[in-house]
Amino acid sequence: MEYFLRALSAIRSTEVLLKGLPIAAVVVMMSCAFVLADTASSDVEGGAHSEEKLDVIHHVTDGNTLELEPFGEIHLPTLKIGDFDISITRHVVMMWIASLALLLLFVSIGNTYKKMKPTEAPKGLANLIEVIVDFVRIDIVKANIGHGYERFLPYLLTVFFFILTCNLLGLIPYAATATSNISVTFTLAVFTFIIIQFTMLKEHGVGGWLAHLTGGTPWFLWIIMIPVEFLSMFIKPFALMVRLFANMTAGHVVIVTLIGLIFVFKSWFVAPAAVAVTLAMYGLELFVAFMQAYIFTMLSSLFIGMAAAHEEHH
Repeated sequence: MEYFLRALSAIRSTEVLLKGLPIAAVVVMMSCAFVLADTASSDVEGGAHSEEKLDVIHHVTDGNTLELEPFGEIHLPTLKIGDFDISITRHVVMMWIASLALLLLFVSIGNTYKKMKPTEAPKGLANLIEVIVDFVRIDIVKANIGHGYERFLPYLLTVFFFILTCNLLGLIPYAATATSNISVTFTLAVFTFIIIQFTMLKEHGVGGWLAHLTGGTPWFLWIIMIPVEFLSMFIKPFALMVRLFANMTAGHVVIVTLIGLIFVFKSWFVAPAAVAVTLAMYGLELFVAFMQAYIFTMLSSLFIGMAAAHEEHH
């Protein structure tokens, strides 16, 4: 009950900031849709029959430009070291923005806590973040890892807030979703994989690590169990990588496709319906942004907890 009341207090303290967002979103998206529909209709009326098609994949993949239509675009620098391309892309920029935003957010909240009295409760954004941190700490990390979970809490909290921020940035106009890049999700999954293997080696030693490959089965079943257990070591991070990548990519493809209906039908009457369905999808994407951050963190905690668990193999 105390946890629920704190969450309710945090939501009430931020509801003033959120009250005008749905109206603003509707106005902006309706305006953009009507402008796009008017442009498409004008092309038809003027006799311009362009063969250009809406490239859905272009809007969800990475690139070396920040597109700010109709204001222009910003070309990002191209950097190469030998055969390695380390160019700055828009997904890299989004990760920099997410990191900077999180740094400023938590430094600000940390300063707020320093100024608070021991008997004083946090308010506003600090209260909301504390509720989220407690949820991740208790209901995700501690629940799945158990004793000694504190060692992994900094990493898992960082992963949760980083993925959540990148997901939310992708819902902002002119921004991009870094977590829809397979390279980003691959790197996050590799971090989890390294922690899993390091934890297993530290807790059980090399002998225990080798013993877990047998699954505790009799020796005559090892020929089956060892390949299965060995593959499962890589299947776990692979599942983390693909799940996050696929979910974040699919939602944006659907949104761009719905907006593309305006160009397909070239009609003012289609624009309101397309925008209405797109707004519903945006609401679903907002839920998915939180859900995917939760799932990645929960599964990472679960896999780490399985690696740290002390089990006897007979």
